[in-house]
Amino acid sequence: MLFNSFEFLIFFPVVTALYFLFPYKFRWPLLLIASCIFYMLFVPIYILILLVTILIDYVAAIYIEKTEGHKRKFYLVISIISTCVVLFIFKYFNFFNDNIRLLAEVAHWNYSVQSLKILLPIGLSFHTFQSLSYVIEVYRGNQKAEKHFGIYALYVMFYPQLVAGPIERPQNMLHQFYEKHNFNYDDVTYGLKRMLWGYFKKVVIADRLAIYVNAVYNNSSHHNGTTLFVATLFFALQIYCDFSGYSDIAIGSARVMGFKLMTNFNRPFFSKNISELWRRWHISLSTWFNDYLFTPIVVALRSWGKLAVVFAVLVTFAVSGLWHGAGWPYVVYGLLHGIAVAYEFLTKKIRKKIFKNLPELVVKVTSTFLTFTFICFTYIFFRAATFTQATSIVHKILFDHGKLFIAENNWLMIYASVFLSILFISDFIEEYGSLKSLAFYNNKNLFIRHLSYCSLVIIILLFGVFDKNQFIYFQF
Repeated sequence: MLFNSFEFLIFFPVVTALYFLFPYKFRWPLLLIASCIFYMLFVPIYILILLVTILIDYVAAIYIEKTEGHKRKFYLVISIISTCVVLFIFKYFNFFNDNIRLLAEVAHWNYSVQSLKILLPIGLSFHTFQSLSYVIEVYRGNQKAEKHFGIYALYVMFYPQLVAGPIERPQNMLHQFYEKHNFNYDDVTYGLKRMLWGYFKKVVIADRLAIYVNAVYNNSSHHNGTTLFVATLFFALQIYCDFSGYSDIAIGSARVMGFKLMTNFNRPFFSKNISELWRRWHISLSTWFNDYLFTPIVVALRSWGKLAVVFAVLVTFAVSGLWHGAGWPYVVYGLLHGIAVAYEFLTKKIRKKIFKNLPELVVKVTSTFLTFTFICFTYIFFRAATFTQATSIVHKILFDHGKLFIAENNWLMIYASVFLSILFISDFIEEYGSLKSLAFYNNKNLFIRHLSYCSLVIIILLFGVFDKNQFIYFQF
């Protein structure tokens, strides 16, 4: 089920109302059943894949907790391998198989393994990582193994964040399913406001920008560098509004029922460098990689000194790129960010000396602009279907300029400018706390606040794109 569908507009209030009406002991079964229904409206049979991974990690965590020594590590390894095998088969088998086939052709080997004709279960990477964080935290002794199978299943399947995060940790979520959440006016209003803002970003901005981006990128060979530059800029804004919009709806819908999910975005395009970007963008994923991949590599190779950090950064970002998609453009996207972060780590002291005599405002504005420019450049590889297409687009942006392509809907640029201005002003006010008195959405004045709610609802109804466009990160 999509958040931006008519079905969800019925599903959400019904489930929420029943949640508060049901006695406490029946609430977790209600949420589990509702989450199963939510997921099964995509591809029903794939619920069995989720069930298998849930069973594996549920049993493994119990054995990890009650055993010692090498047996604990054995159960951890079995759990990680079993969970990752499922992810590999559905998401990465064809990618690696195709590359092995190409290598075999070059080497004149006889290789006849056929690609699998299967669909990728929606959100598989997200709930795989959430399951992995659980067994790892149990192994580390930071989390007790969950004995209640239903509660653990709900931890993995909780519908607001089931298919695109935030990727939660057991320490934050498991205990919340045991708590009795009474109807709370502040939680409900906060949640609904967060959802409304998320819908504005998704259906008004992201899906409208997608019209132009898709028209250009799907026929990139027919467009010049000027048009491709604008489409790339639009895609950076599209993916931010699409994914942060999803996170807002997820966090908001959970908060209405009293559940607090972790923050996933913190105005990332105000970042002054790439390291800061990854502290603000998809926070649940970047912290996951930091805790479970980057830090263990650095610790294991600590005798290498700075080289250990650089190596860990490159490996982490390469894997992060591959996490986003089974294709070389995604790997290049990840490596570009890894190289940038490694560069920032190695030159931190030198850059500090260079910039210390420059006006702070100049440094901040310049750094933010250069960071955003680099982000847009890397998104060419993220959005392009192939590495060849990506390099062709880069070449055109640099050397082939001409008249800007205007979409069939001539109002698209005007809409985009107006609604992006609303988003930018709102984020700018939030970024600089001293300006919060100017906020319209969270204004202390009751009239201004309610006027902003009504205005957003009207804008969504009049200018939203209601074609049930999937959220971009669903494919990951």
